[in-house]
Amino acid sequence: MLDYNQPIDRTGPETPQQRPQAGFDVLKLVNLLWRRKVAIAAAALLGATLAVTLGKSVTPRYTATAQLYVDPRELQLVDRELTPRAQDVSGMSMVVESQARLITSNSVLLRVIQQTGLDKDAEFGGGDDGRSLMSSLLGLIGLQPRLPSAADNKEVQLAALEALNRHITIRKTEKSFIVDIEVWSTDPAKAAMLANTLTSAYLAESRNSQASAARRATSDLSGRLKELRERLRSAETALATYKAQNNFVGTQDALISDQQLSASNQRLSAARAATMDAQARLDQIEASRRTAADAGANSEALQSPTIANLRAQYAEARKKYAEQAGELGPRHPALRQTEKQVEDLKRTINEEIDRFAQSAKNDLTRARDFEASLNRALEAQKRQSVQLSQAAVRLRELEREADASRDVYQSFLKRSRETEEQETLNTSAARIIGEATVPQRRSFPPAMSMFAMIGFIFGAIAASSWFVAAELMFAGATAPAPAPARRERNSAPRTPRVPEPPRAPEIAQSQPASHAADVAQPLPELAAPSLQPAMVEEPLVGKPLIARLQEADVIHTLGAILATGGGVDLTRLGWPTLRPGFPLTMLLNAWRDMRTAAARRAGGRAMPVIALVGAGETTGRSVAALNFALAAARDGARVLMIDADHQAHSLSNKVSRPGKSEPSRLGWLSIGSKAAREIKTVNGVSVLPAAEGDAGRATEAIRKAIEQARSAGGYDLVILDGPVTPLNAVSRKLLDEADALVAVLPTSLDINDGLEEILNTLGRAERKLAGVVLDELTPATQARQRGRQYA
Repeated sequence: MLDYNQPIDRTGPETPQQRPQAGFDVLKLVNLLWRRKVAIAAAALLGATLAVTLGKSVTPRYTATAQLYVDPRELQLVDRELTPRAQDVSGMSMVVESQARLITSNSVLLRVIQQTGLDKDAEFGGGDDGRSLMSSLLGLIGLQPRLPSAADNKEVQLAALEALNRHITIRKTEKSFIVDIEVWSTDPAKAAMLANTLTSAYLAESRNSQASAARRATSDLSGRLKELRERLRSAETALATYKAQNNFVGTQDALISDQQLSASNQRLSAARAATMDAQARLDQIEASRRTAADAGANSEALQSPTIANLRAQYAEARKKYAEQAGELGPRHPALRQTEKQVEDLKRTINEEIDRFAQSAKNDLTRARDFEASLNRALEAQKRQSVQLSQAAVRLRELEREADASRDVYQSFLKRSRETEEQETLNTSAARIIGEATVPQRRSFPPAMSMFAMIGFIFGAIAASSWFVAAELMFAGATAPAPAPARRERNSAPRTPRVPEPPRAPEIAQSQPASHAADVAQPLPELAAPSLQPAMVEEPLVGKPLIARLQEADVIHTLGAILATGGGVDLTRLGWPTLRPGFPLTMLLNAWRDMRTAAARRAGGRAMPVIALVGAGETTGRSVAALNFALAAARDGARVLMIDADHQAHSLSNKVSRPGKSEPSRLGWLSIGSKAAREIKTVNGVSVLPAAEGDAGRATEAIRKAIEQARSAGGYDLVILDGPVTPLNAVSRKLLDEADALVAVLPTSLDINDGLEEILNTLGRAERKLAGVVLDELTPATQARQRGRQYA
């Protein structure tokens, strides 16, 4: 069975050196005090008597306490207060503490002195009785005493103020708005009176300070009102003058020029429509006249009653001509007369149509003239509008100045009226919740029994100390001089012992008796040649550091979930990983110590290599290695994690995804093939998956990758997940590259047996064992399978 409480020491323990014994014994001290018990008791009684006498001579003090409730949330009497209210708890606490300091301010205490006449009280530095006696004596001999000057009165008040300040104690109750005001005096009634007067003076001073602040604000605001009024009048006068000079006349919504421009634009649009209508009517009449069709086939001809009458007559004449043409010959006078009548009616209709065309031409000409006049008027109004727009820039500037002056003036005027009304308002929520009563017991000095006890104890301690000091001084004066120590045989330099080779833990524990017997015997002084520095080996196998990987240190996530942004997130592979935000856990501290030990063993190299080994092909070792890398990255280290398990490939199977492997920033770090290139993760850890092929080729590729990483200097730490135990010759070569080893032991199996198995398979590499991780996350079923495999 291994012992983990002590380091494995291959050399024998050194012979303990004898220490000099102490020169004073407790039994001697007790014996000395017992011999002097009568004197010590007498000194104790004397001390008690002196303490009681001192207590009787001390003037008693009586303390009266008044309670005051100071609420920082003052009464909301108006919408806007002079001072902002405290919103958070810290702000409210500061307000209460400030009010507590205000209670002992000079203004409040001077008010108390004036109300109670403390400047004439002898307890508070007043000398009224002495002055009265002196005045009486001077009056007997016919002399008038000198009246006190203002400087004398001021000095007396200051003395009373200082004395009263010493008599007052302010205590603020924790996590509350209650303030205790304690005032002590030699007279209990006076103490209660002073406490109540102090609370009343504080409330009055608080009201006066609020009224004074409002009065100052009103005075300042009123002083500015006249200037603001003159500024507003000047701004409005300048605005009105500029409007009159530039003809800015109109309603509140728009100017007259803008209204005229809008109306002219509408009239021009209507005139253009009328012109187009007249042109269309003329074109229609001209078209009907040019065609062979009936000239009266237009809207004007159809609507004209003259044309309608002529067309009716024309139709009647045509009808009559047709009837006569059938009855009479072509040269008959009646037929010829009817034919002439038809031609006259047709000519009359054409002449009427011509008059319609002439009228349409006249309408078109008039419409065009009207449109042209409107267009000229609109252009003139546009030029005037452009001029007004340029002048409106200055107008708007004057309007903004007038509006700003008006707003400021109105705000100051309104605020001045509000502060003027606040002078008579009391918004303070402070009130007295407990008046001081006349104390019935004194607060100082304490009871005479306490004085007697303290005096008795101090008298006994003083007498005992005196006797002990006298005894030590007497013993030091009478003690003989110490004899010179005999020189030991140490003049010759001791030759360093050659360390023994490390043994198995069973051998070191199986022979404790014989080893102790050898140590008890004196070792002879043997002369031996000095060792070369290269031949010196470390005599001790250091005690490995212990770390416990528990459920409280990790969180569980769903498997095969990649982080957003195209990178692999090692905390979302389905394995339990470290909880975020816990930088001071025992596990992280132990792992930091392991990394420090590995860096120390690396001998100054910038990139130490740590290999995590474990018995069997369990994922517990890979989970521990992953969390070890995450812990180092959390501390700011640049970590390269290599999967050195050529059998299970647990880490490579979790991290490798098709299309997600990408070359490193150096472009060359890979193990054997493109499929085993370095994988950048979002956790600050780069992962190098296991290479395909036999173990010898993969191991050689890992060694080359470590050498390349060291030469490039891009990483601070290399963590090997593996190799798996039991080790073969190829795996032992890989362990030669490691600076430190960390064993991962599942707690479901016997820890000592597991460590014995790892130490036996490590051989000479056991000196590199820097730590042990007790894995409490590995399931019991997996641990039992591993136990059956190596049974």
